[in-house]
Amino acid sequence: MKITEALFSGSSTRISEKPKQKFPEFAFIGRSNVGKSSLINMLCRNKKLAMTSSKPGKTRLVNHFLINREWYLVDLPGYGYAKMSATGKQKLEQVIRNYLNFSDEMVMLFVLIDSRHDIGKVDMDFLTELGLGQIPFAIIFTKGDKNGPNALAAQVEKNKKQILELWEELPPTFVSSSETGLGRDEILDYIESVLESLKKNEK
Repeated sequence: MKITEALFSGSSTRISEKPKQKFPEFAFIGRSNVGKSSLINMLCRNKKLAMTSSKPGKTRLVNHFLINREWYLVDLPGYGYAKMSATGKQKLEQVIRNYLNFSDEMVMLFVLIDSRHDIGKVDMDFLTELGLGQIPFAIIFTKGDKNGPNALAAQVEKNKKQILELWEELPPTFVSSSETGLGRDEILDYIESVLESLKKNEK
């Protein structure tokens, strides 16, 4: 898939505030500072599309970007951010859950996990919650340029085995780097294949 146009279409905290024009939605979420905004900008080849920050927890709203006037890329707030008040955390969780549970247009959730580390409890708990809620998701292991290829492959394999302790089969998985563009084609091709399947089912 080639992205020829990416337009910011609005921010929201609840489903009723989403853009009125309906298209399939592919949402991106991960722990704070996992590199979500950088990944989104890399996919769209627009460094200014999603706001990046060295401070975790920058995204507090659900942001919709209309891609090729065909589908939405949805930037969700991060989860598991420790340096936030209990009230702030609760509000963010409500924003996230409201979207995940009630957005009829969301067809896939990409969960971003740092490829350099074992999958932490916060991530595993979130993945378990998605499974219980029957929310379709794929996993993107980010920051794939930070370790050497052997260390990267070993860590990703270890993380896949950890996931298989809870699931009978792996969800779709990708390895990415916003610095090198690693994984860009694979992720966009996967999105294109899902869109094609939706079109076939509509006929």
